[in-house]
Amino acid sequence: MTQAPERTEPVESRPSRLAPVADGAVNAIFREPGRFFAMSLDTVRAAFKWPFQWQEFLQQAWFIVSVTVAPTIMVAIPFGAILSLQVGNLIRQLGAQSQTGSTAVLAIVREASPIVTALLIAAAAGSAICADLGARKIREEIDAMEVLGINPLHRLVVPRVLACAFVGLFLNGIVSVVGIAGGYIFNVMLQGGTPGAYMSSFSGLAQLPDLYQAEVKAVVFGITAALVASYKGLTASGGPKGVGDAVNQTVVIAAMALFVENFVLSALYFQLVPQKGM
Repeated sequence: MTQAPERTEPVESRPSRLAPVADGAVNAIFREPGRFFAMSLDTVRAAFKWPFQWQEFLQQAWFIVSVTVAPTIMVAIPFGAILSLQVGNLIRQLGAQSQTGSTAVLAIVREASPIVTALLIAAAAGSAICADLGARKIREEIDAMEVLGINPLHRLVVPRVLACAFVGLFLNGIVSVVGIAGGYIFNVMLQGGTPGAYMSSFSGLAQLPDLYQAEVKAVVFGITAALVASYKGLTASGGPKGVGDAVNQTVVIAAMALFVENFVLSALYFQLVPQKGM
C-alpha cells in the first residue's frame, strides 16, 4: 500500500509568528499615540463648550488636593534637605559659601518642585482618575452617556484636566516653600551656615522668571498627567484586571512623558531667558 502524500498549506496562508509582534509595535508606535492626540484635541475643543461643569471641577480639585497635599509636603522636606546638603558641600569646596542659599533656591524652585509636583499628580491624581473613568467604561456608563447625547470629554475629562492643572499650580508653590524652608534648616543646623547669608543670597543666582517657568511646568505637567489618565481610563477593557493594568500604564507613561517635557521646557527656558552670573 502506498501512503497518501501529506497535504501542505500554501506558504501565503500560514499564520506568521511575527504578526503579533508587528501588530503590537505598530499599535504602540502609531495607533495609540494617534488616538491619544486625537482625544487631546477633542478635549481642547470641548473645553470651550458651554456650560462648564463647575461642580465636577470643584469636586475633582478638592479630591486631588486631599490626596496630594500631605505626600507633597512629606516629599518636599527631604528633597530640600538633600539638595541643601549636596549643594552646600559643593559650594564650600569652591569657596563660595555666600552663595549657598542662592544655589539651593535655584535647584529647588527651578527643577525639584516641578518634578515633585508632577510625580505626585501622576501617581496619586492620575491613578485615581484612570481608575474612576475605567470603572465607568467597563460598567458601560460612558456608552450610556454617548447614547443620551452627552459628550464624556466635556462632562468628565475637561473638569479633571483643568483641576489637575489648577491644583498643580499651587502644589508647586507648596513644594518650593517647604523645600526652601527644609534647606534653610538643614544648612543652618547641620552645615554651620549663617541665617543671614542664606537669606541674603537668594537673589544672587535665582531670579523671578525661574519661579514663572516652574509654575508653567507644573501646569503643563498637570494637564499631561490628566490627559494620559483620562485616555487610559476611557480605553480600558477586560474587566477589573484591565482597569488595574490601565492604572499601572498611566503612572509609567505619565512619568516618562513628564521627564521628556521637563527637558524640553528647561532647554527652551535657557535659550529664551538670560541667566544671572555670580
